[in-house]
Amino acid sequence: MSWLYGWYGYAVAVQRDIYQALSGRIETFADTGDWAQLAVFLPMGIVFGAVHAATPGHSKMVLATYLAGSRLAALRALAVSAVLSVTHVSMSVAIALLSLPLVSVAFGQIGRAPALETLSRGLIGLIGIWMIWRAFRPAKTHSHQVGQGLAVGFMAGLIPCPLTLFVMVFAMSKGVTAAGIAFAGVMMLGVALTLALVALAAILFRNGLLRLIERRPMLFAAISRGLHGLVGLLLVAIALNEVVLSR
Repeated sequence: MSWLYGWYGYAVAVQRDIYQALSGRIETFADTGDWAQLAVFLPMGIVFGAVHAATPGHSKMVLATYLAGSRLAALRALAVSAVLSVTHVSMSVAIALLSLPLVSVAFGQIGRAPALETLSRGLIGLIGIWMIWRAFRPAKTHSHQVGQGLAVGFMAGLIPCPLTLFVMVFAMSKGVTAAGIAFAGVMMLGVALTLALVALAAILFRNGLLRLIERRPMLFAAISRGLHGLVGLLLVAIALNEVVLSR
């Protein structure tokens, strides 16, 4: 476990250094309005987002658990991870733009949105219950799987990204909201990259497991349904655990 703590400490240090450098760039941009100097730094947002998404949180467990029990192909799994990434980052941008004083009263402390977090967990729990029920029903069509996957990505992404919100707050405090939005957009690419790797790993694990039993169709059908029900139970457990921990 020591390597895990070491990685977490390294990730926190990288994020801190990038955020401090970004703060200086935003202050300079606020004084000069020089987009060229800011644009040179923007690619660091990809690193910032990728490292940040690799730390605990960001619904990685929800994403991996759902995809491992789904029948989605790799490209559609990537679409689910992309929806999660876009929703996760854009929710923070929206909260910042919709007036922070009002939001702080309605949702709580800066960096969190308890109402959205509760909604996200509740919806994930409902998806889990539905998957348990579906494990005992005839299989749905592939189009239903895709739609369900995108819904899971959206629901899991409703929890806003605190670091994106911090960047937006700082940029808005300096009167350069556009700089915050630009960095958030680039940061979204980094988040999407990490979540895409999580999605592909889950699909590879699932496909590897299914290849071991594909020569026995009856066993395959039974395990497929069982895996679907197990994923539903795990999603419900994750949702309940998050609700308990948030109190």
